[in-house]
Amino acid sequence: MLFNDYCYTGRNYCGPGSVSARKYNSVRYPNQSRLKMAEYIHVVRRALGQLGGHGGVKGLLVQLFRANDVKTGALIGVDKYGNKYFEDTRYFFGRHRWVIYTTEMNGKNTMWEVDGSMVPAEWHCWLHCMTDNPPTTHPPTPKKFLAEVHQFNVSGSAQAYVPYSTTRKKIHEWVPPKAQ
Repeated sequence: MLFNDYCYTGRNYCGPGSVSARKYNSVRYPNQSRLKMAEYIHVVRRALGQLGGHGGVKGLLVQLFRANDVKTGALIGVDKYGNKYFEDTRYFFGRHRWVIYTTEMNGKNTMWEVDGSMVPAEWHCWLHCMTDNPPTTHPPTPKKFLAEVHQFNVSGSAQAYVPYSTTRKKIHEWVPPKAQ
């Protein structure tokens, strides 16, 4: 952090943003009070890179609405479903790897319905920083228990497994009345 919100002036502590804190920090850090022109150019260059990296304003807005985040980075690989995996080490650890989900998976339109279970097992380890080697450079050994074709998470839908019960339901579904 370049500027401290609190400063120690000898007797007491200054509150955040107080006049004495600004005066103390301006004496302590004289060259860091303003952004230099090179830093402004760097900010503008990154903003233009965001626009170009997502395919213009429309692509940037679609990415913002789908993932609630806009990042650009190095494309590490694409899995068998079309998900794209990116990495940028300028972001802090835990946010430096991400996936942009495909818009169609196994015949289902997934443009606005993304799910964390859409990441295959071979990419899960790399995405969650369990390994530094992506499956594009170090393919994993095949496992018998992994599904060949992705199965969607059906929790909360009509296809979800519900165990049989011999007791009566306490809460019943609402069935709308039929129009006459």
